[in-house]
Amino acid sequence: MIAAGSETPLSAPLDVGFDYTRSVGPVLGRFVNALRERRIVGIRGSDGRVHVPPVEYDPVTARALTEFVDVADEGTVVSWSWAAEPLAGQPLERPFAWALIRLDGADTALLHALDAGSAANVHTGMRVRARWSDEPVGHIRDIAWFVAADAPPDPAPTPPPPPVAEREDGEPVGTIITPIHLRYQHSASPEESRYLRGLAEGRLIGQRCPACRKVYIPPRGACPTDGVPTAEEIELPDTGIVTTFCIVNVPFLGQRIKPPYVAAYILLDGADIAFLHLVLGCAAEEVRMGMRVRAAWRPCEEWSTTLENITHFAPTGEPDAPYENFAHHL
Repeated sequence: MIAAGSETPLSAPLDVGFDYTRSVGPVLGRFVNALRERRIVGIRGSDGRVHVPPVEYDPVTARALTEFVDVADEGTVVSWSWAAEPLAGQPLERPFAWALIRLDGADTALLHALDAGSAANVHTGMRVRARWSDEPVGHIRDIAWFVAADAPPDPAPTPPPPPVAEREDGEPVGTIITPIHLRYQHSASPEESRYLRGLAEGRLIGQRCPACRKVYIPPRGACPTDGVPTAEEIELPDTGIVTTFCIVNVPFLGQRIKPPYVAAYILLDGADIAFLHLVLGCAAEEVRMGMRVRAAWRPCEEWSTTLENITHFAPTGEPDAPYENFAHHL
């Protein structure tokens, strides 16, 4: 057992993000390709209303819609909210409004940014117009933002690309990519901080429940079975077994290992909960439930407070563990 410490909990900024890529289909495809030509199109529903952005199916009848309608790039603010402190990646780096704008010729509102200088300049019923991006590509951000209808004229923009039928490639936009990020400050619990500091020393620290005697790694402040604090710290070995696993065969953006490779749940010797890590050092098809594995650590001078100090787990060559030894840990 290791005596519990009283170190200050760790804290660090985290950025969870990915590029969301989707195919646009015939309806949104028509919309984004029109934006590339600095035009805005909607679609007419069975009740005569024009929806902008266009919807694929009628909100009344649920039938597919096909009647596209050109609308103006000017309209009226229906509702708005002031963003006094813009976040990274938003349309404007200075304070602006998020506004629902009903364009002339449309019956539904479009959400977009409104550059108005100050909140005092924004009001419901305000007339606004689109300020187009200099280099439209076929994305909602081809409308850079909206401004007051009586704002000074925009600088002369570069000519938009010609319509699809007139372009040499003849290819419409078929997919759009939208970066999605969640940035926040993560403060680890005292138990998690002890675990992370242990990793920086090449140690694996878990905690034992005083009631059911289960050992959890990464540790938890309380046992999820009994609801009591898990104050007893246990140092575990870096060996264990594979409980379940998945062979990754599909490549994806940002992938650091060439497929196929194995992501597996590793149950360390003496632990009662498995955690996810890579299993390398053998062919993917050789990985199996019950396989004995050992952690492969980075050089100690590269260690920090992260599980990435272990690059992967590799087979030890020992006999597999019997199924009954880990059946209740699946």
